[in-house]
Amino acid sequence: MTSVAERDGKAGQMTRRTPLAARRDLDWIGIPLVAAVGLAAYWLLPDDLALLTRIAASALFVLSLDLVLGYGGIATLGQAAMFGTGAYAAGIVAVNWNNDPFAMLAVGGLAGGLIALVTGALILHARGLTLLMLTIAVGQIVQEVANKARDWTGGSDGLSGIDPAPVLGLFRFDMFGRTSYLFALAVLVVGLLVARRIVRSPFGLACRGVKEDPLRISAIGGSPKSYLVVLYGVAGVFAGVAGALTAVTSGIVGLDSAGFPWSAEALVMLVLGGTGRLYGAVIGTAAFMGIHHILAASDPFHWMGFIGLFLIGIVLFLPGGIASGVERLGGLLRGKGDGA
Repeated sequence: MTSVAERDGKAGQMTRRTPLAARRDLDWIGIPLVAAVGLAAYWLLPDDLALLTRIAASALFVLSLDLVLGYGGIATLGQAAMFGTGAYAAGIVAVNWNNDPFAMLAVGGLAGGLIALVTGALILHARGLTLLMLTIAVGQIVQEVANKARDWTGGSDGLSGIDPAPVLGLFRFDMFGRTSYLFALAVLVVGLLVARRIVRSPFGLACRGVKEDPLRISAIGGSPKSYLVVLYGVAGVFAGVAGALTAVTSGIVGLDSAGFPWSAEALVMLVLGGTGRLYGAVIGTAAFMGIHHILAASDPFHWMGFIGLFLIGIVLFLPGGIASGVERLGGLLRGKGDGA
């Protein structure tokens, strides 16, 4: 028979394994769950498809921030620079040359990746507060360039007249937002799959190593700065695609797409959802924008106060974000199942 000490030891090992096991389980089901919930929302909330489309596009943008912050440890408040660059590039191409939605996404991703690589190579030698200030400066420069290039971007009036062609030549973007939402959801799911593959690759593991101990990476022959610059460029591609997706689904690009407030909001969404999890970006974006939508409709003057209280509560009681609470609940359920 098993002794009490052995039984307690096994229980202790099971308890220690539970959080990590729950996180692995959620990691496997996270992307299918996003797809399933997204499709369910299409049928259950037909009058809110415009909001759901914004959530999907914004979640892809927050995902790009999670790549640099959650997996590379790069603190940035200028991620909107890549988002805005991708949105403007896609919009300009659609208005003047090619309005195919997939071509717009490709152009947006390329533009966002290029500006991320160029600026990342210049600013990622800095650390801490200095790096944070440099990322803000990059965002301000991009916004000012977009404002001055009025002939191409529309300046403060925004770039309008974006009329994307039907998806695959079959599905036209209608006024009810059905095609826009399904297209945005599909792009988000593909983005999650690609991001998951990246963070699990040797490159992704190396980036996590740089975040944890850059000196050890240098000691084994790696270049921490090179890894971070490439990761910053990859995240720029995701942000650029998110910006292009917004241009495709909304038909307009404004200066606010490259502004500091958008970068700050993305950081808040990521903190709410949880960094370093990928699906935390989706959870945080849905929570922030959903609460914003509900509270702004009921109290348009004080909704920011409620958002602030909600954020404080998450930081105090769930420091790892909402996703950590989900993982904790999954761990408890797993522990009860194993105990049964």
